[in-house]
Amino acid sequence: MAMRQACSHRERQRGVTLIEQIMVVAILGVLAAIAVPSLAPLLQRNQVQVAQIEFIAALQHTRGSAALSGKPTLFCPSRDGVQCSGETRWESGWLIGHDPARKGQPDAAPLRSQAAYAGITILGDSGRRLVRFQSDGSASGMTNTWRFCRHDRPDEALVVVIANSGRVRGAKASAEQAASCAAAQ
Repeated sequence: MAMRQACSHRERQRGVTLIEQIMVVAILGVLAAIAVPSLAPLLQRNQVQVAQIEFIAALQHTRGSAALSGKPTLFCPSRDGVQCSGETRWESGWLIGHDPARKGQPDAAPLRSQAAYAGITILGDSGRRLVRFQSDGSASGMTNTWRFCRHDRPDEALVVVIANSGRVRGAKASAEQAASCAAAQ
């Protein structure tokens, strides 16, 4: 009987030894060291995709604001988040604001703004320094294409295109668009 109690006592003592725990941590460390370098390109590609998605959302927000308010609403590059900068490069940030007087600047505080995108180039078509949506949601005369890229990965460039009707879409950049974006670094 004493033997049976001793065996059952040993069977109940289960756990992980310190050596086993150290081995697991060492293996996890090795696997993490192998995985981290391969994640860097994924994170960089994701950064460009996030910028493209935010840009599309901002354009759609601008269009919706114009339709709801009945006022012309602009989307423009901005360095300070308060005034339009009048540039064709957008990576320093952008803003959205009502522009009923059509001055090319918001008539009051911006409705929304975005700070700079680090490591990304965002180029608009030359000559298009802003997008103005009308109260009917159109962006007449504002056909524009923006190119999004990283200088070290031009093959992963993306574009955002806006039509005169106000329709906004995103796509993968053509080889020519990607090359022009990478050359602008």
